[in-house]
Amino acid sequence: MPLFAQRPRRPRPRRVAVNPAVPLRNGAPPRPPVPANGAMPRPVVPPVPHSAPRRRRRTHRLSARGALLVSAALGLIATSACLLALVAGLGLLVGSGQVLPGVSAAGVDLGGMSESAASQALATAWQAGGLRLRDGDRAWAVDPAALGVTLDAGATAAAARAWGRSQGGLAGLFEALAGGVDVAPVLQVDLSALTAYLESARAGIDLPPVNAGVRLVHRRAVASPPADGRALDVAATVARMGADAPGELADGALDLVMVPVGPAISDASPLLAQANALLSSPFELRGYDPIGDEWHTWTAPPEVWAAWLTAEPDASSATGLRLAANPDAARAFAAANARFADERYVNAEEAVSAMQEALAQNTARATVRVRHGETTYEVRGGQTLAVIAEEIGIPYPYIQAANPGINTSALSVGQRLTIPSPDILVPLEPVAHKRIVVSRSQQHLWAYENGQVVFDWVISTGLPTSPTALGVFQVQTHDPNAYADQWNLYMPNFMGFYHPGPNMDLWNGFHGFPTRGGGYLLWTGDLGRPVTYGCVLLSLENAAALYQWAEDGVIVEVRG
Repeated sequence: MPLFAQRPRRPRPRRVAVNPAVPLRNGAPPRPPVPANGAMPRPVVPPVPHSAPRRRRRTHRLSARGALLVSAALGLIATSACLLALVAGLGLLVGSGQVLPGVSAAGVDLGGMSESAASQALATAWQAGGLRLRDGDRAWAVDPAALGVTLDAGATAAAARAWGRSQGGLAGLFEALAGGVDVAPVLQVDLSALTAYLESARAGIDLPPVNAGVRLVHRRAVASPPADGRALDVAATVARMGADAPGELADGALDLVMVPVGPAISDASPLLAQANALLSSPFELRGYDPIGDEWHTWTAPPEVWAAWLTAEPDASSATGLRLAANPDAARAFAAANARFADERYVNAEEAVSAMQEALAQNTARATVRVRHGETTYEVRGGQTLAVIAEEIGIPYPYIQAANPGINTSALSVGQRLTIPSPDILVPLEPVAHKRIVVSRSQQHLWAYENGQVVFDWVISTGLPTSPTALGVFQVQTHDPNAYADQWNLYMPNFMGFYHPGPNMDLWNGFHGFPTRGGGYLLWTGDLGRPVTYGCVLLSLENAAALYQWAEDGVIVEVRG
């Protein structure tokens, strides 16, 4: 047995730190002490850190009634502040001396302007834009002077500045700020001048009613509805201006008094059969140029010209109606189609009349005259006015009259002359299917009807010192035995076809062998050579035949 016996070692209890938050050496937790008797140690409860005692908070709560009282008080304070700001702002506006915002006069917004600036703005607008005449949604500007209305811009600007102050008061101030105010302008009105203007302008102001008409639906004619029109009541409009002109023109416009006008025809159904017959073919507008003896045709298909058709009263018709063309539609068609690349043109009103006449005769073909405008001519070397007249076919006195102050004896190369329209020599409606052609070089006459020669005769024209003028003319007079006092001659079966010059009573024309002294016949053996003083001489028999055949309006063309 060993000298010193070793006692068995009891396991050492693990130390635990009193304060777990404080680590022991080497990071290990402290071990609790081991009692001597070997009993298990009591668990050590770490001490709880001491803190100051907490005071309990008391919550104060308002009642619902109290909350309402506070809210009302705050709202009253805010409202009072807004009112104070508004009063201050209004005070600034009123004291600014400027026209208040929202104030207008005579249709001009003057808000924020000084009185002098407002006066200038009114005067400028009055001169530039004028007044407006208004009929519902239609409005157009008119020179105030033409209406007999004068604006006092200075007095009107003063009235605008006074609004909301000495005029209109506080209510007027709020009215201007809320929606705007038209201050009555200061005016002087001449009611007689206003009446005269409206009477002269009423044709363009009136809206004529539209009669029931015909339209094409699926290639069949059906009745189209009528429409009411309006007519200007001049007396009532002037009376309103006389009663309160400033009030009428406060917004810069005169509202016209218009009276409704009903259509004359409210049902065009009795004309449908006639319309269907006409609309089976296109409408032809044919233009005849008597100067060039040319025809031009412009065609409208049924679906186009059906829109022109309307109805008019006709006491001679069994139905009391007749088909007519709407003037605006017919005029628009002629203006868009009957056009040329030179000075020629078709008068739109003449075209409308021709279309109306065609429909009245139950036909879809109308004839209108092609007219000529003025032209210019540039003089070439060595030319005289007489030479130019022969070239263009207008007697030289007409050219001289169109160029006042011209020196006929000293034309210069490059000089530009105004050439009058040849229509001045064809003043009557031309007879399109007849034409007389005279040849000076051949001393011959041909008369045509529908393109066929009906007369072919030897004639005599004027002497070289008094030639028959070249150009296109027209039979205008018939005298069974005309007297020429300048030569003391009687000319049987005389037909005048041109004046040698403008504003002259003298005629050149066709006639038979002249007589002098009660029976002496001149030039009976001279046919075939120039012998007259500008007329065209025929035998007695031929002169009588031509006199009966050629009515006024037949074209006469004299060639070289």
